[in-house]
Amino acid sequence: MSAKFSEDVVPLADLKVNPGRVVRHAAEAHRPVLLTSRGRGVAVMQSVADYEQTAEECAFMRAVVAGLADLDTGREVSLAEAKARFGLA
Repeated sequence: MSAKFSEDVVPLADLKVNPGRVVRHAAEAHRPVLLTSRGRGVAVMQSVADYEQTAEECAFMRAVVAGLADLDTGREVSLAEAKARFGLA
């Protein structure tokens, strides 16, 4: 989900004039929009759905890394023990 600078850079003045167009572009393109003031980036806007997906992917990856760290340190349980703990046995 990388930005296309030819399409996804929007001056704040454009956002003030036509906010609906900018929001619609972010939602339809599924890419973040870089908002600029005097040629410098000041904020990033993206759709709520894309933000939620990114947050879920980040949380999943953090859980994977934590699980791998647990394996490296010997903190693990057998499948049978995990099922018993969750009442799935």
